[in-house]
Amino acid sequence: MNSNVENLPPHVLRLVYKEVSALAADPPEGIKIYPSEEDITELHTAIEGPEGTPFAGGIFRMRLVLGKDFPAVPPKGYFLTKIFHPNVGHKGEICVNVLKRDWKAELGLRHVLLTIKCLLIHPNPESALNEEAGRLLLEDYAEYESRARLLTEIHAMGGPGGTSGAPQDPNDGPQPKKHAGDPTKRAGPSAAAVPAALGNGANGASTTSSNSNSSSNTNNVAGKKKADKKRALRRL
Repeated sequence: MNSNVENLPPHVLRLVYKEVSALAADPPEGIKIYPSEEDITELHTAIEGPEGTPFAGGIFRMRLVLGKDFPAVPPKGYFLTKIFHPNVGHKGEICVNVLKRDWKAELGLRHVLLTIKCLLIHPNPESALNEEAGRLLLEDYAEYESRARLLTEIHAMGGPGGTSGAPQDPNDGPQPKKHAGDPTKRAGPSAAAVPAALGNGANGASTTSSNSNSSSNTNNVAGKKKADKKRALRRL
């Protein structure tokens, strides 16, 4: 989306900069502000899912876009994190009265952010953009809660409950092979390390002795013993 910095008059830009700076220094509870130094007309935020809702534990990224007629016209809000909510469309657009007919220039961005957070606590099915979510909220709250919780876990949680770009736990799944020179690899009692040790000429005698009970390496053990006896006879 194109920046509206050049379209806003200087006095509006100063007011926006002042308000965004104040928000960043003292954000509303449960909301983080990520102002852009390059484009003050687009404000990125992260909203914590309120406790007692299907969104609890999630972090929902959102942006506010200030148009060229701001503050006469309200900003537009978009959720960047997928969410199952009656008042959030499939493209993330947000439907709330403060961004429409109830907007007043003096309300400010803090009021907008708090209103959107309250929307997570009190959805309004009467002005639903997601009709399925609105219908379930009215007719089958358990199913609505289950769907909303599932999307929260998938898209808004960075831990074990979700897959929103969280790095995989290095202890999960198959482990990469360690380098042959890794001392922990050599010291470990791994069965895979036994055949490799049997092929080491310098340590053949001791390795053969420690693994003489291995049926799969019986021939190698016998060969090593014969070679050791011959070398011993030569020394005599």
